[in-house]
Amino acid sequence: MFQEKKSARVNGFAGLLVTVLLIAAGGYLITLLQLPAIIGGCVAVLLGLILMTGLTIVQPNQANVVTFFGRYIGVIRESGFFMTLPFTDRKKVSLRVRNFNSAKLKVNDVDGNPIEIAAVVVFSVVDSAKALFEVDEYETFVEIQSEAALRHVASKYAYDSNEGFSLRGNAEEIAKELTDELQNRLSIAGVNIIESRLTHLAYSTEIASAMLQRQQATAIIAAREKIVDGAVTMVQMAIDRLQADGVVELDDERKAAMINNLLVAIVSDRSAQPVINTSTLY
Repeated sequence: MFQEKKSARVNGFAGLLVTVLLIAAGGYLITLLQLPAIIGGCVAVLLGLILMTGLTIVQPNQANVVTFFGRYIGVIRESGFFMTLPFTDRKKVSLRVRNFNSAKLKVNDVDGNPIEIAAVVVFSVVDSAKALFEVDEYETFVEIQSEAALRHVASKYAYDSNEGFSLRGNAEEIAKELTDELQNRLSIAGVNIIESRLTHLAYSTEIASAMLQRQQATAIIAAREKIVDGAVTMVQMAIDRLQADGVVELDDERKAAMINNLLVAIVSDRSAQPVINTSTLY
């Protein structure tokens, strides 16, 4: 397995100065028009031209991967002007932080419901040798593996759940799991996952209306349960207070009637309409 290592190099300006001096000296020797001097001058000029092929410029946040006739030599990470081995091939790999926005993927959650999901992945290359030699086109590799990991994580959980882990209710945990999944998949390519986040999460259009109705029904039931619990507590407090203060003596029948009236007034969706009774209950 390839790993990043430093390539042999020298300061580019010093190397350029040497090549210029060799070419200048060779030109001077050639002008002497003597056979030994001409041969020496040609060799000096040729050597200067050969050394010049090793000059390279490295931009900030960029790595130059050096290969010599197919053999991996090393990497130049420092930005600046350098001279490395002549006749080497130097491929540039960006070390900048980049974003990948996945397309909206249609996936079935753990309950079999079709959902639409998308994510953004923030990554950078930390090992340029792996990125260049271990995979074919590491950027495409990142895109394909990101979508595969997103599908895998989305299929493990329900879209929404009141009792356990869900895609909608545990966004932070889902993002962390997706990041870990991506890091395991992309470490072979020398890529570091900085962050990943869901950018889109929804039911597919064919079931969105039905799921919305189910969510509304669930919310109504939960609200009704809360209202009933509160109403029972309020009625019990009212009857206990009336009896404790001796305001009225209620037999079982009158108590049942009062409980019925109070519950209807509290639980009803509409405002209660008071009825004044001017006679006895019987």
